[in-house]
Amino acid sequence: MVRIDWHSADIIARLHKRGTTMAAVSRAAGLNSSTLGNALIRPWPKGEQLIADALGVPAYEIWPSRYFDEQGQLIPRTPRSRPRHTQDK
Repeated sequence: MVRIDWHSADIIARLHKRGTTMAAVSRAAGLNSSTLGNALIRPWPKGEQLIADALGVPAYEIWPSRYFDEQGQLIPRTPRSRPRHTQDK
């Protein structure tokens, strides 16, 4: 079975149907209002997860090409966290 990624317009429309926008989801996560749009055009696990959470579906359902290999096996992906800088005292 071939899995097709959702079209970006479909993602945006589903967010609107749920009463929110990409900008609102982005701002709620502490990001610039346009930052989350990056997940629509390139792999970005953190952004994909934020959108998936807002839609109530798994990220791999929205972007199967980013989460499954050619054999249909789930590719483990986790959001990268920024290193925390500590100030020496």
